[in-house]
Amino acid sequence: MKPAAFNDGWTYRDRVPVGAAGTWLSCWLAERYQHSAGEVWRQRIHSGELDCNGQRLTADRRLAGGEAVLWRRPPWLEEAIPDQWETIHDDGDLLVINKPSGLPVMPGGGFLLHTLTALLEPTGARPVHRLGRFTSGLQVCARDPMTRAALSKQFRPEGSCRKVYQAWAQRVPGLEQGQTLTVTNDVVERQHPLLGWVWGPEPLKQEPIRKRLTARSELELLERTAEGDRLQVTITTGRPHQIRIHLAQLGSPLLGDPLYLLNREISATATPGDGGYRLHAWQLSGLPHLGETTLQVDPSVEGDQALRNSINREK
Repeated sequence: MKPAAFNDGWTYRDRVPVGAAGTWLSCWLAERYQHSAGEVWRQRIHSGELDCNGQRLTADRRLAGGEAVLWRRPPWLEEAIPDQWETIHDDGDLLVINKPSGLPVMPGGGFLLHTLTALLEPTGARPVHRLGRFTSGLQVCARDPMTRAALSKQFRPEGSCRKVYQAWAQRVPGLEQGQTLTVTNDVVERQHPLLGWVWGPEPLKQEPIRKRLTARSELELLERTAEGDRLQVTITTGRPHQIRIHLAQLGSPLLGDPLYLLNREISATATPGDGGYRLHAWQLSGLPHLGETTLQVDPSVEGDQALRNSINREK
Protein backbone atom coordinates (compact mmCIF):
# COMPACT_ATOMS: atom_id res chain seq x y z
CA MET A 1 0.00 0.00 0.00
CA LYS A 2 1.10 3.53 -0.70
CA PRO A 3 0.27 5.46 2.49
CA ALA A 4 -1.78 8.64 2.56
CA ALA A 5 0.38 11.67 1.79
CA PHE A 6 0.20 15.33 0.85
CA ASN A 7 0.90 16.25 -2.76
CA ASP A 8 2.48 19.53 -3.94
CA GLY A 9 -0.79 21.13 -4.99
CA TRP A 10 -1.91 21.83 -8.54
CA THR A 11 -2.64 24.77 -10.82
CA TYR A 12 -5.95 24.76 -12.70
CA ARG A 13 -6.49 27.05 -15.70
CA ASP A 14 -9.72 28.17 -17.32
CA ARG A 15 -11.10 30.75 -19.75
CA VAL A 16 -14.21 32.77 -18.96
CA PRO A 17 -16.76 32.72 -21.80
CA VAL A 18 -17.90 36.03 -23.24
CA GLY A 19 -21.45 35.21 -22.16
CA ALA A 20 -20.41 35.38 -18.50
CA ALA A 21 -19.75 39.14 -18.69
CA GLY A 22 -21.15 40.95 -15.66
CA THR A 23 -21.09 37.86 -13.43
CA TRP A 24 -19.09 37.85 -10.19
CA LEU A 25 -16.04 35.59 -10.51
CA SER A 26 -16.99 33.62 -7.38
CA CYS A 27 -20.49 32.99 -8.74
CA TRP A 28 -19.16 31.86 -12.11
CA LEU A 29 -16.71 29.46 -10.45
CA ALA A 30 -19.41 28.07 -8.14
CA GLU A 31 -21.69 27.44 -11.12
CA ARG A 32 -18.94 25.85 -13.20
CA TYR A 33 -17.37 23.80 -10.38
CA GLN A 34 -20.25 22.85 -8.15
CA HIS A 35 -18.11 20.98 -5.63
CA SER A 36 -17.47 24.37 -3.97
CA ALA A 37 -19.99 27.10 -3.06
CA GLY A 38 -19.53 30.77 -3.90
CA GLU A 39 -18.46 31.61 -0.34
CA VAL A 40 -15.66 29.01 -0.57
CA TRP A 41 -14.44 30.55 -3.83
CA ARG A 42 -14.53 34.03 -2.26
CA GLN A 43 -12.34 32.77 0.59
CA ARG A 44 -9.88 31.34 -1.95
CA ILE A 45 -9.83 34.66 -3.81
CA HIS A 46 -9.17 36.59 -0.58
CA SER A 47 -6.37 34.12 0.27
CA GLY A 48 -4.59 34.96 -2.99
CA GLU A 49 -5.09 31.55 -4.60
CA LEU A 50 -6.56 32.94 -7.85
CA ASP A 51 -5.16 35.01 -10.72
CA CYS A 52 -7.12 36.80 -13.43
CA ASN A 53 -5.25 37.72 -16.63
CA GLY A 54 -1.95 37.18 -14.84
CA GLN A 55 -2.80 39.40 -11.86
CA ARG A 56 -3.20 37.92 -8.40
CA LEU A 57 -6.62 38.68 -6.91
CA THR A 58 -7.39 39.62 -3.33
CA ALA A 59 -11.05 40.50 -3.83
CA ASP A 60 -13.96 39.20 -5.87
CA ARG A 61 -14.64 41.01 -9.14
CA ARG A 62 -17.15 41.24 -11.94
CA LEU A 63 -16.13 39.55 -15.16
CA ALA A 64 -15.88 41.20 -18.56
CA GLY A 65 -15.75 37.86 -20.41
CA GLY A 66 -12.71 36.24 -22.02
CA GLU A 67 -10.47 36.41 -18.92
CA ALA A 68 -7.81 33.78 -18.23
CA VAL A 69 -8.42 32.45 -14.71
CA LEU A 70 -5.85 30.46 -12.75
CA TRP A 71 -6.36 28.68 -9.42
CA ARG A 72 -3.31 27.55 -7.44
CA ARG A 73 -4.78 24.82 -5.30
CA PRO A 74 -2.70 24.29 -2.13
CA PRO A 75 -1.36 20.81 -1.30
CA TRP A 76 -3.98 18.34 -0.09
CA LEU A 77 -3.95 14.90 1.49
CA GLU A 78 -4.44 12.00 -0.92
CA GLU A 79 -5.83 8.72 0.44
CA ALA A 80 -3.76 5.56 0.74
CA ILE A 81 -3.94 3.34 -2.35
CA PRO A 82 -2.84 -0.16 -3.39
CA ASP A 83 0.33 0.21 -5.46
CA GLN A 84 1.11 -3.39 -6.45
CA TRP A 85 -0.35 -5.34 -9.36
CA GLU A 86 0.11 -8.42 -11.52
CA THR A 87 1.43 -7.94 -15.06
CA ILE A 88 -0.67 -9.94 -17.54
CA HIS A 89 1.08 -8.91 -20.78
CA ASP A 90 4.13 -6.77 -21.55
CA ASP A 91 5.84 -6.73 -24.95
CA GLY A 92 7.85 -3.58 -24.32
CA ASP A 93 5.10 -1.34 -25.68
CA LEU A 94 1.69 -2.78 -24.84
CA LEU A 95 1.23 -3.35 -21.10
CA VAL A 96 -1.82 -5.03 -19.58
CA ILE A 97 -2.09 -5.28 -15.81
CA ASN A 98 -4.54 -6.68 -13.28
CA LYS A 99 -5.51 -3.41 -11.62
CA PRO A 100 -6.38 -3.76 -7.94
CA SER A 101 -9.65 -2.40 -6.61
CA GLY A 102 -9.13 0.98 -4.93
CA LEU A 103 -6.48 2.31 -7.32
CA PRO A 104 -7.59 5.34 -9.39
CA VAL A 105 -6.38 5.18 -12.99
CA MET A 106 -6.16 8.91 -13.77
CA PRO A 107 -6.16 12.15 -11.76
CA GLY A 108 -9.54 13.33 -10.51
CA GLY A 109 -11.87 12.99 -7.55
CA GLY A 110 -9.25 14.21 -5.08
CA PHE A 111 -6.39 12.16 -6.55
CA LEU A 112 -3.37 13.58 -8.36
CA LEU A 113 -0.24 11.55 -7.57
CA HIS A 114 -1.94 8.51 -6.03
CA THR A 115 -3.00 7.16 -9.42
CA LEU A 116 -1.94 4.42 -11.81
CA THR A 117 -0.90 7.13 -14.28
CA ALA A 118 1.61 8.56 -11.79
CA LEU A 119 2.83 5.15 -10.63
CA LEU A 120 3.51 4.10 -14.24
CA GLU A 121 5.44 7.26 -15.09
CA PRO A 122 8.92 5.71 -14.54
CA THR A 123 8.06 2.92 -17.01
CA GLY A 124 6.94 5.24 -19.81
CA ALA A 125 3.56 3.50 -20.04
CA ARG A 126 0.25 5.37 -19.81
CA PRO A 127 -3.33 4.09 -19.56
CA VAL A 128 -5.29 3.70 -22.81
CA HIS A 129 -8.70 3.62 -21.09
CA ARG A 130 -9.95 4.03 -17.55
CA LEU A 131 -11.43 1.46 -15.22
CA GLY A 132 -13.33 2.88 -12.26
CA ARG A 133 -11.36 3.24 -9.05
CA PHE A 134 -13.05 0.26 -7.41
CA THR A 135 -13.19 -1.86 -10.57
CA SER A 136 -10.45 -4.48 -10.62
CA GLY A 137 -9.04 -6.44 -13.54
CA LEU A 138 -7.64 -5.94 -17.04
CA GLN A 139 -6.33 -2.42 -17.58
CA VAL A 140 -4.63 -1.69 -20.92
CA CYS A 141 -1.65 0.70 -21.11
CA ALA A 142 0.98 1.45 -23.74
CA ARG A 143 4.32 3.24 -23.99
CA ASP A 144 4.23 4.48 -27.59
CA PRO A 145 1.83 7.43 -28.14
CA MET A 146 0.86 6.05 -31.57
CA THR A 147 -0.02 2.71 -29.99
CA ARG A 148 -2.15 4.47 -27.37
CA ALA A 149 -3.98 6.42 -30.06
CA ALA A 150 -4.62 3.28 -32.13
CA LEU A 151 -5.81 1.29 -29.12
CA SER A 152 -8.02 4.11 -27.92
CA LYS A 153 -9.99 3.89 -31.17
CA GLN A 154 -10.61 0.18 -30.54
CA PHE A 155 -12.20 0.97 -27.17
CA ARG A 156 -14.78 3.26 -28.78
CA PRO A 157 -18.26 1.96 -29.69
CA GLU A 158 -17.26 1.45 -33.33
CA GLY A 159 -14.01 -0.33 -32.37
CA SER A 160 -13.25 -4.05 -32.29
CA CYS A 161 -12.54 -4.40 -28.56
CA ARG A 162 -14.75 -6.86 -26.66
CA LYS A 163 -14.77 -6.38 -22.88
CA VAL A 164 -16.27 -8.95 -20.53
CA TYR A 165 -16.79 -8.21 -16.83
CA GLN A 166 -17.98 -10.08 -13.79
CA ALA A 167 -20.47 -8.12 -11.70
CA TRP A 168 -22.05 -8.91 -8.33
CA ALA A 169 -25.59 -7.52 -8.33
CA GLN A 170 -28.94 -7.79 -6.66
CA ARG A 171 -31.03 -10.53 -8.23
CA VAL A 172 -31.99 -9.77 -11.85
CA PRO A 173 -35.68 -10.73 -12.26
CA GLY A 174 -36.38 -13.05 -15.17
CA LEU A 175 -32.74 -13.90 -15.89
CA GLU A 176 -31.99 -17.62 -15.63
CA GLN A 177 -28.99 -19.82 -16.41
CA GLY A 178 -28.34 -20.09 -20.16
CA GLN A 179 -30.22 -16.90 -21.02
CA THR A 180 -28.83 -13.60 -22.30
CA LEU A 181 -30.44 -10.29 -21.39
CA THR A 182 -29.54 -7.31 -23.59
CA VAL A 183 -29.84 -3.81 -22.11
CA THR A 184 -29.86 -0.90 -24.57
CA ASN A 185 -31.08 1.98 -22.40
CA ASP A 186 -29.23 5.27 -22.71
CA VAL A 187 -27.06 6.49 -19.87
CA VAL A 188 -28.15 10.03 -19.03
CA GLU A 189 -26.63 13.00 -17.22
CA ARG A 190 -28.74 13.96 -14.20
CA GLN A 191 -28.44 16.69 -11.59
CA HIS A 192 -26.49 15.94 -8.41
CA PRO A 193 -26.13 18.21 -5.34
CA LEU A 194 -22.41 17.52 -4.87
CA LEU A 195 -21.21 17.34 -8.47
CA GLY A 196 -23.70 19.39 -10.42
CA TRP A 197 -24.27 16.60 -12.93
CA VAL A 198 -23.64 12.86 -12.84
CA TRP A 199 -24.27 9.97 -15.24
CA GLY A 200 -27.11 7.66 -14.24
CA PRO A 201 -30.08 5.58 -15.40
CA GLU A 202 -33.25 7.03 -16.89
CA PRO A 203 -35.20 8.47 -13.91
CA LEU A 204 -38.64 7.13 -13.07
CA LYS A 205 -39.88 10.66 -12.37
CA GLN A 206 -39.47 13.64 -14.65
CA GLU A 207 -36.32 15.66 -13.95
CA PRO A 208 -33.77 17.67 -15.95
CA ILE A 209 -31.47 15.66 -18.24
CA ARG A 210 -28.48 17.44 -19.76
CA LYS A 211 -27.11 14.76 -22.07
CA ARG A 212 -27.64 11.14 -23.08
CA LEU A 213 -25.43 8.46 -24.63
CA THR A 214 -26.43 5.21 -26.30
CA ALA A 215 -25.15 2.09 -24.54
CA ARG A 216 -25.39 -1.68 -24.89
CA SER A 217 -24.71 -4.40 -22.30
CA GLU A 218 -25.30 -8.16 -22.53
CA LEU A 219 -25.92 -10.01 -19.26
CA GLU A 220 -25.56 -13.71 -18.50
CA LEU A 221 -26.12 -15.37 -15.13
CA LEU A 222 -23.03 -17.17 -13.80
CA GLU A 223 -24.17 -17.89 -10.25
CA ARG A 224 -27.16 -17.16 -8.02
CA THR A 225 -26.83 -17.07 -4.23
CA ALA A 226 -28.89 -15.81 -1.32
CA GLU A 227 -26.94 -12.52 -1.51
CA GLY A 228 -27.55 -11.90 -5.21
CA ASP A 229 -26.35 -12.72 -8.73
CA ARG A 230 -22.86 -13.07 -10.14
CA LEU A 231 -23.15 -11.93 -13.74
CA GLN A 232 -21.11 -11.98 -16.90
CA VAL A 233 -21.52 -8.59 -18.58
CA THR A 234 -20.23 -7.95 -22.10
CA ILE A 235 -19.96 -4.37 -23.35
CA THR A 236 -18.74 -2.69 -26.51
CA THR A 237 -19.79 0.90 -25.85
CA GLY A 238 -17.87 1.65 -22.64
CA ARG A 239 -19.95 4.60 -21.42
CA PRO A 240 -19.24 6.20 -18.02
CA HIS A 241 -20.22 3.76 -15.24
CA GLN A 242 -22.21 1.83 -17.87
CA ILE A 243 -22.53 -1.51 -16.07
CA ARG A 244 -23.46 0.09 -12.75
CA ILE A 245 -26.05 2.25 -14.49
CA HIS A 246 -27.58 -0.50 -16.62
CA LEU A 247 -28.00 -2.78 -13.62
CA ALA A 248 -29.64 0.06 -11.68
CA GLN A 249 -31.87 0.63 -14.72
CA LEU A 250 -33.07 -2.99 -14.37
CA GLY A 251 -33.76 -2.52 -10.66
CA SER A 252 -30.76 -4.70 -9.71
CA PRO A 253 -27.91 -2.36 -8.67
CA LEU A 254 -24.50 -3.74 -7.88
CA LEU A 255 -24.37 -5.12 -4.36
CA GLY A 256 -22.95 -2.42 -2.09
CA ASP A 257 -23.11 0.35 -4.70
CA PRO A 258 -23.43 3.58 -2.68
CA LEU A 259 -24.43 5.80 -5.63
CA TYR A 260 -26.84 3.90 -7.88
CA LEU A 261 -29.82 2.76 -5.83
CA LEU A 262 -33.14 0.97 -6.23
CA ASN A 263 -35.94 2.65 -8.19
CA ARG A 264 -33.30 4.28 -10.42
CA GLU A 265 -32.48 6.75 -7.67
CA ILE A 266 -29.08 8.37 -7.25
CA SER A 267 -27.68 9.02 -3.77
CA ALA A 268 -27.35 12.71 -2.94
CA THR A 269 -24.40 12.03 -0.62
CA ALA A 270 -22.29 9.60 -2.70
CA THR A 271 -20.10 10.13 -5.77
CA PRO A 272 -19.01 7.75 -8.57
CA GLY A 273 -15.61 7.34 -6.91
CA ASP A 274 -17.05 5.85 -3.70
CA GLY A 275 -16.56 2.12 -3.23
CA GLY A 276 -18.42 -0.78 -1.65
CA TYR A 277 -19.42 -2.66 -4.81
CA ARG A 278 -17.57 -5.34 -6.79
CA LEU A 279 -16.92 -5.17 -10.53
CA HIS A 280 -14.09 -7.02 -12.31
CA ALA A 281 -12.75 -6.60 -15.87
CA TRP A 282 -12.47 -10.31 -16.62
CA GLN A 283 -11.73 -10.86 -20.33
CA LEU A 284 -10.44 -8.74 -23.20
CA SER A 285 -10.29 -9.60 -26.89
CA GLY A 286 -10.46 -8.00 -30.32
CA LEU A 287 -7.37 -5.81 -30.02
CA PRO A 288 -5.26 -5.98 -33.22
CA HIS A 289 -2.07 -5.78 -31.14
CA LEU A 290 -3.00 -9.11 -29.50
CA GLY A 291 -4.13 -10.95 -32.63
CA GLU A 292 -6.54 -13.76 -31.76
CA THR A 293 -5.47 -13.79 -28.11
CA THR A 294 -8.10 -13.38 -25.41
CA LEU A 295 -6.69 -12.11 -22.14
CA GLN A 296 -8.35 -13.30 -18.95
CA VAL A 297 -7.74 -12.70 -15.27
CA ASP A 298 -10.07 -14.27 -12.72
CA PRO A 299 -11.42 -12.25 -9.77
CA SER A 300 -9.66 -12.70 -6.45
CA VAL A 301 -11.00 -14.52 -3.41
CA GLU A 302 -10.07 -11.45 -1.34
CA GLY A 303 -12.55 -9.43 -3.39
CA ASP A 304 -15.36 -11.82 -2.45
CA GLN A 305 -14.64 -11.32 1.24
CA ALA A 306 -14.40 -7.54 0.84
CA LEU A 307 -17.84 -7.49 -0.80
CA ARG A 308 -19.36 -9.59 2.00
CA ASN A 309 -17.90 -7.19 4.55
CA SER A 310 -19.37 -4.24 2.65
CA ILE A 311 -22.82 -5.86 2.50
CA ASN A 312 -22.70 -6.75 6.21
CA ARG A 313 -21.88 -3.12 7.11
CA GLU A 314 -25.05 -2.02 5.30
CA LYS A 315 -27.28 -4.43 7.24
